[in-house]
Amino acid sequence: MESTDSTRERATGKDVKQDANNTVLMSSKPLHRFIKNEPKSLGIVIVIFGCAELLMGFNLATENEIYNSGRIYIPFWQGLLFLVSGSLSIYTEVHPSKKTVTACLAMYVVSILGIVVSCGYRIFCLSHLSYLHFRSYYYSRYDHWDLYRVMQNSGIEGILFTSSLCVSVILILLCVFARSALKSTRTQVIVQRIPAAPQSETQSI
Repeated sequence: MESTDSTRERATGKDVKQDANNTVLMSSKPLHRFIKNEPKSLGIVIVIFGCAELLMGFNLATENEIYNSGRIYIPFWQGLLFLVSGSLSIYTEVHPSKKTVTACLAMYVVSILGIVVSCGYRIFCLSHLSYLHFRSYYYSRYDHWDLYRVMQNSGIEGILFTSSLCVSVILILLCVFARSALKSTRTQVIVQRIPAAPQSETQSI
C-alpha cells in the first residue's frame, strides 16, 4: 500500500508540473506574435537613426545665426528617444514579457509624438532656410560662404526630416504589433486543473 501511495504522489507531482509548464507556455504564446515580427532587427535600425540624429545635432548646435532644429535641441532629445525605443525593442526580443512589451509600446507612442513636434518645427526651418537661400543667391551683398552654410543646414534638416518620417513608419508598425500582442494576452482564458492529492489509506489491524 505504501508503494502504491508513493507512486500516486509522484504521478500527481508530475501532472502538476506539466500543467504549470503548459500554463506558462500558453500565457507567453501571444507575446510571440510580437517577437515573430523581429523587433530586434527593427530596433537596430531605430538605434542607427538615433545615432545619426545625435551626430548631426552637434553640427546644427554650432549654428547661432540660422534657424534650425538645434535651437530647441530636437536632434538630441529625439535621438535619445530613438535610442531608448530601439534598445527596448532589442531587449524585448531577448527577454519577452508583458511588462517589457508594455514599456516598448509606451516609448513608441512618446517617440511618435516627438516626431510630430520635430517634423512641424523642421518644416518651419526648411521654409526659413529656403528663404535665406533665395536671398543669399540673388543679392550680391551676401558672400558665397553664407550660401554654403545655408545649403549645408538645408541638407542636414532635409535628411533628418526624411529619417524621422522613416522611423515613424517603423514605430507605427511596432505599435500595432505590440498592441495586438497585449490585447491577445488580456483576452486569453487559461483553465488549469490541479488534481487533488489522494488521501493515504492506513491499514487497520
